Amino acid sequence: MRIRSTAVFTVLRLLAFLVPFGIMMLFPILREYYWLAAIFAALIGLSLSMLLLRRPREEMAGDLEERRAARTRRTVAEDDAAAEDA
Repeated sequence: MRIRSTAVFTVLRLLAFLVPFGIMMLFPILREYYWLAAIFAALIGLSLSMLLLRRPREEMAGDLEERRAARTRRTVAEDDAAAEDA
């Protein structure tokens, strides 16, 4: 698994949350109700990541799929070797 695609997606997702949260913290009313600002920032971040982060998300999912396939192939090969040894 390439760590780069996972790191890029994670950083972009964090930015999609932290930037709206920071902007909302500039408003006095939301500074008092920080939990409400966090909920709104989470919803905005989720929406932004679904709309704008499609390519990094697909790259990360592809890397995870390759890793799972490699693990499955290795397990099947080990099972075949064990069957031949028996």
